[in-house]
Amino acid sequence: MIALLALTWTVSTATPVLTLDEALQAARQTNLDIQVARARLEQSRLLTNRAWAGYLPTITVGGSYTRNSAESVVSLPGFGEIVIQPYDQFAARAEVRQAIIAPSLWPAIRNAGISEEVAELSTENVRREVLFGVAQAYFGAASYQEAIRASEFLLEVNKAREADTQKRFDAGTVTKVALLRAQLDRARAEQDLVRARNSYASAKLALSTLLQREGDFTLELPPVPQVPSQDVDLVKQALEQRPDVAAARRSLDLAVGRRTGAWFAYAPTVGFSGFYQISNAGGFAGQNDIWALTLSAQWTLWDGGLREITLREESARVAEATALQKQAELRATEEVSRSRLDFESAKANLSKAEETLALARETQRLTEISFKAGVATYLEVADANSALTNAEVGAIAERLQTSLAALRLLRAAGLFTAND
Repeated sequence: MIALLALTWTVSTATPVLTLDEALQAARQTNLDIQVARARLEQSRLLTNRAWAGYLPTITVGGSYTRNSAESVVSLPGFGEIVIQPYDQFAARAEVRQAIIAPSLWPAIRNAGISEEVAELSTENVRREVLFGVAQAYFGAASYQEAIRASEFLLEVNKAREADTQKRFDAGTVTKVALLRAQLDRARAEQDLVRARNSYASAKLALSTLLQREGDFTLELPPVPQVPSQDVDLVKQALEQRPDVAAARRSLDLAVGRRTGAWFAYAPTVGFSGFYQISNAGGFAGQNDIWALTLSAQWTLWDGGLREITLREESARVAEATALQKQAELRATEEVSRSRLDFESAKANLSKAEETLALARETQRLTEISFKAGVATYLEVADANSALTNAEVGAIAERLQTSLAALRLLRAAGLFTAND
């Protein structure tokens, strides 16, 4: 942070300071996009249980009551009268079904686990993107806050210059043009301050919306984020650590698994079922309860070509997932390379901006001394102040661009995790 501006800015103790870490923590807890992603993740975590449900036993029980219009009774030698149909008929039934060999369920269970992994990776990617957006918004708002400090400092300089010029004009040592120029510079500085405050208010509103935070707060400009040196292979780290790249790989595995499931649909299935039923009507057998156990096998030899259509469809999805994986890897590689170039360029621009600011400060100081000694003209003083203004604002802007470029490089390399 610019030391000179830090001396000219005081923050009220009644206004809390929101740090970058606090902003990220608030986003983790309150951001609606993260909450939606977490809710979807909880839904996806039930996919494995749903897949296993097809292989677990199914138990059903039921009961019925029937009021018949007439009672049916038959007489059988040796058995006497048997009520075939009573007026009031009650029945209860329990049935159990269990899949013994169900090949189509085997890949479905595995695919459900992969789907959960893809959902977790997608949720992590959403979380990182949201927190990356919060960090960008925070750096932007904090930079605008620094711009306000620069504008206020330069406004004070121009006000002091205007007052000094007014005294000199009253003493007859400067012309009316010099006074008008001082007043114009003061008015322009006031306009720049209003513009900086409006930009800060807009950026702060965007940050508050991301954090779901109300109330006034101030920010502290963090240092430029540290990035790995040139010796570190960021492309390799991006391919290993970025959740979107990992999700693309697992999506390909999922597509292959679904295609395998389409092949398994050609296999036969074997199942078991059993039931027990009790009724107050004995029937011809004269027994009120009956039971049965069944072992069944089924093999669909032809289903109208539906399995062939499904197989071709899943094969096309495998080709799509393969292309998407390559696309994700190429995009990650390109983003890392471009972000590295942008960061190096921004860092060089920041270095030049800081050098320009130091020269502008020294020039303004020497011009001020010369003006008080009567050697420099007011036009030279105004030009020095204008150059200082541009240098202050330029240094703040380049610092912001360098910070954002560093954030983008960390994000592209999969290093911006913003963990708890």
